Amino acid sequence: MSGSLLVRGARQLVTLRGIEGPRRGYGLQDLGVIRDGAVLIVDGRVTEIGVSRRVENLAQAHRSEEIDATGRVVMPGFVDAHTHLVWDAPWAENAGDRAKSGAAGLRNISGRRLESRARNITHGMARHGTTTIGAESGYGLDHKAELKALRIHAKLNRAPLDVTSTFLAMSPAPSPGPDLLAGIQRRSLAQFVSVRQDVNSYSTDRWAAYLETIRSLGFQFKVHAGAGTASDAVRLAMQAGAVSVDQLENCAAAERELLAESNIMAVLLPPQAFRGEKPRGLARDLIDSGVPVALGSNFSPRANPAYNMQTVVAWACAQPGMTPEEAITAATFNAACAIGAERYCGSLQTGKLADLLVLNASDYHEIPQCLGVNLVHRTVKRGVMIYQEGKVALP
Repeated sequence: MSGSLLVRGARQLVTLRGIEGPRRGYGLQDLGVIRDGAVLIVDGRVTEIGVSRRVENLAQAHRSEEIDATGRVVMPGFVDAHTHLVWDAPWAENAGDRAKSGAAGLRNISGRRLESRARNITHGMARHGTTTIGAESGYGLDHKAELKALRIHAKLNRAPLDVTSTFLAMSPAPSPGPDLLAGIQRRSLAQFVSVRQDVNSYSTDRWAAYLETIRSLGFQFKVHAGAGTASDAVRLAMQAGAVSVDQLENCAAAERELLAESNIMAVLLPPQAFRGEKPRGLARDLIDSGVPVALGSNFSPRANPAYNMQTVVAWACAQPGMTPEEAITAATFNAACAIGAERYCGSLQTGKLADLLVLNASDYHEIPQCLGVNLVHRTVKRGVMIYQEGKVALP
């Protein structure tokens, strides 16, 4: 564990304290900002939070290592709700070629090499302020390759970031049977099973049997909507009691109403604008309808080469039209809800993990204004400083 740490003097301490469930509507706007705020951390968890002059006077604070955040923003670490950390050929020009060779590619690349590459990516994420990751498989294209990816997710977990793993079942083939899912569950290789929305590829009976297998093994369920029909994706998510519908690219009023009446998270991936795939206005329509919205980078060579969640927040404000407050909430607490991690991360509250950032910014509004700039001065994970901004060496 980490002993005790006092982070004091924050010009803005963004806590995101509030209701326990997914934030929606006006709830997305409340960041719980404390002026001149401080956080006291003991053994990796937040024990006190409030105005600096009060927290600094606590007996435990006097015995703590100190981070002076004077003039800076302190906020929860970013939660990236949707990434792909393991893949074969990183920047192939033709996605079709990769689809044909993906399984063979993962089989032919050593697990050590894949793990090393993925670990370098998670370290880069930490330098840019991400402290928790939702990682999906899906690039293996056969069961053996997919298991290889899931094993790497397990090795990356808590080294140093928390990684929540999702088995992305390809549709319509290969179809994962009970034995494969049971093996994944037995080895604790995934917390979620996600299905690419393609209901026309399955009979109703087949879907029902598959969903029953998922439930019986204790997995939580996600739906990967993509460019498919939103009505089918939302219907499947409602039927299955899904935690989230990821990569929504369209959503009519009827589907928005259904989502608004549930706790199903709509996970949006703004960096798809990099490929010209993301329509404007979807996030605004969802939020105005009362749908809880989360953000992810969708980092992968095929979809998005950027894993900086500061950039995701900036894109969310520029393209789908979110406010800075909405985007920050969606990239922290609501993103934690989308991967089942809201009980321990996504906000700075007593008892939660001490995952926080100290930014080179005096106001949180600077985050979406600084596209492509890394504002992170320090990253703290479970009460341990895992990244500190370095100086440029002079010749």
